[in-house]
Amino acid sequence: MKNRVTGIGGFFFKADDPDNLKDWYKKRLGIPTDQYGWSFKWRKDDDPEQRALTQWSPFDAATDYFKPSQKQFMFNFRVENLEELLEVLKEEGVTVIGSIEKYSYGKFGWILDPEGNKIELWEPVDEELL
Repeated sequence: MKNRVTGIGGFFFKADDPDNLKDWYKKRLGIPTDQYGWSFKWRKDDDPEQRALTQWSPFDAATDYFKPSQKQFMFNFRVENLEELLEVLKEEGVTVIGSIEKYSYGKFGWILDPEGNKIELWEPVDEELL
């Protein structure tokens, strides 16, 4: 498999008051947050005409989205060919969580690293997001 991870798709973390925290980042650091956080937009190195994004999102501290991990954060990595990658990872003994979810803006899958951190793998369709 040529490429596995191609970049950071997002950084998600738990917060006691996500709306207040997004507001703090907006006021103090000038980050133009919305209901989801902030989408950092950038251009691809191998094709600068193509745009992409990385998502920054605080989640409510009570979220179940990070389970089974008990950690306060979750990385989202951009990948190529999610289905093939998950098969290869299974063969390598990596714990795969749930099944692939498909949306107009991409496919998602989840794994656990050796320390129990949940990692979201995203095969994006950038054109749907920009």
